[in-house]
Amino acid sequence: MKSAGGTADKSLPTLEFNPPKTHQPRELRERYFRSCAELPGFVKSVTLHTDVGDIKIEVFCERTPRTCENFLALCASNYYNGCIFHRNIKGFMVQTGDPTGTGRGGSSIWGKKFEDEYSEYLKHSVRGVVSMANNGPNTNGSQFFITYGKQPHLDMKYTVFGKVIDGLETLDELEKLPVNEKTYRPLNDVHIKDITIHANPFAQ
Repeated sequence: MKSAGGTADKSLPTLEFNPPKTHQPRELRERYFRSCAELPGFVKSVTLHTDVGDIKIEVFCERTPRTCENFLALCASNYYNGCIFHRNIKGFMVQTGDPTGTGRGGSSIWGKKFEDEYSEYLKHSVRGVVSMANNGPNTNGSQFFITYGKQPHLDMKYTVFGKVIDGLETLDELEKLPVNEKTYRPLNDVHIKDITIHANPFAQ
């Protein structure tokens, strides 16, 4: 997948999302995310509210702290609000996260591309895997995609940082959308309206 805000959920316990500032050493920020990921109530999932339904995504802060820091901060700043699903390939994946809607835009919270975070434990092994789009090694920005099925050829090429835990029926609706046969852009725009940031959905 070449890449060419959030509101708090009042029904769940929350912690303030206040990571170290982006100018602080990356190692410090990553230690923060890895340690906090184990705390009850730490942000570990978000819900994308789209024109065709909701998609709830668990994010893997402990294994991909840099990617999740970027993604959650973009969600919290409403960066993704209004983004369309600009590339949609049936049986493969659907892509979003570019505010320009062209597939060539978007930026990380650091204003530049950032490194991949691969893990042997995180694979494109099922429907609903969430990964960063890129233009090659270490070129992550804001765009991401959700798989429509197992895609092992993407492993160790795209950073897996989450998975769909609710809303697979919405993914079904996205996959059904008619698209331009050359560009794979949906004929009718479907937007991310806004995003809810949840506390850990598994906390007791």
